[in-house]
Amino acid sequence: MLLIQASRDAVLKPLTTVVGIVERRNTLPILANVLIRKQGNQVSFLANDLEVQITTQAEFGVGDETQFITVAARKFLDILRALPDTSDVRLSLDEAKLSVQAGRSRFALQTLSADDYPTVSQAEQWTASFSMPQKSLRQLFNQVHFSMAQQDIRYYLNGLLLVLEPGFVRAVSTDGHRLAHSGMAVDGLDTQMDAIIPRKTIHEMLRLLADDDTPVLVDLAPGQIRFRFDQIELISKLVEGKFPDYKRVIPAGYTRHIQISRELLQASLQRAAILTTDKLKGVRLQLGDNLLRISSSNAEQEEAREEIEVDYAQEPLDVAFNVSYLLDVLGNTKTESICWSVQPDVNASVLITVPNDDEFKYVVMPMRI
Repeated sequence: MLLIQASRDAVLKPLTTVVGIVERRNTLPILANVLIRKQGNQVSFLANDLEVQITTQAEFGVGDETQFITVAARKFLDILRALPDTSDVRLSLDEAKLSVQAGRSRFALQTLSADDYPTVSQAEQWTASFSMPQKSLRQLFNQVHFSMAQQDIRYYLNGLLLVLEPGFVRAVSTDGHRLAHSGMAVDGLDTQMDAIIPRKTIHEMLRLLADDDTPVLVDLAPGQIRFRFDQIELISKLVEGKFPDYKRVIPAGYTRHIQISRELLQASLQRAAILTTDKLKGVRLQLGDNLLRISSSNAEQEEAREEIEVDYAQEPLDVAFNVSYLLDVLGNTKTESICWSVQPDVNASVLITVPNDDEFKYVVMPMRI
């Protein structure tokens, strides 16, 4: 039975959209598969890892029949990528195998029953909903995602806190050593609600969101969030737990501010980072006499030194930071300059902000080296 006939790229696009969440190792073998649902000319591709589910739609089905099958996702993807980009692809179901044919190339892939494929049950009622341009949501996530923890035993840190307020949305992430905060105004939002979105979901959204003004619809319910945009629907479980009080972490009342070229600081830190080690990523920053001195060293007694002219004529300050934490924010912030705010205390955190954005705040704790 012929199911699909389309160009290689037409089939590859929806498959690439969903296959990102498919794990290479699964407790359930069927979760290594993608669920293909054909209803007339409407075809949907669905992938699920029991935490996140992505569905996308296309219109290249052949015939009026309805057919649901599952096939190995990455194997199917590798085959399509290997075919010539000028090929037309024909997908047919022959007994329990999916036939993939393009030109003189033919593959027969084993399928598993769609009845055994687990899908995420959607919330019956959504507590909060709002809409914003894709590029705005992408920017919001991009400004804070790098501070999320990775596999921390404090599971509530392995994600991003989304804070809904009437007319406003905030995003916050922290791994206990640094914290990133951003926010944007949103029309039509009248609900107050917090939700912790898993790390994997955030990275998938950053991969899928376009840098344009087309809308993304966001729905939240207890334990679940849904994003809908273009022909894509992503549903994710939320992380349970109590997120730290981010308002207490963001310092207020700092009086010493330095404006620095972002690219200049980034390049200097990248050079200094060359001589750090994986175990000790510390760089020393010394402020005084209108200079910012950056230095690093390692166990082989090798040293790196950099100097940047800044407007700072107050008492000297000598403090150290994890260079990776500083490079993360400089690499994800695309402004010409950043504002570096400090206190005359080596134990005080540094506050990094950017011009023309009162909501973006990045806090980094110092370290001892």
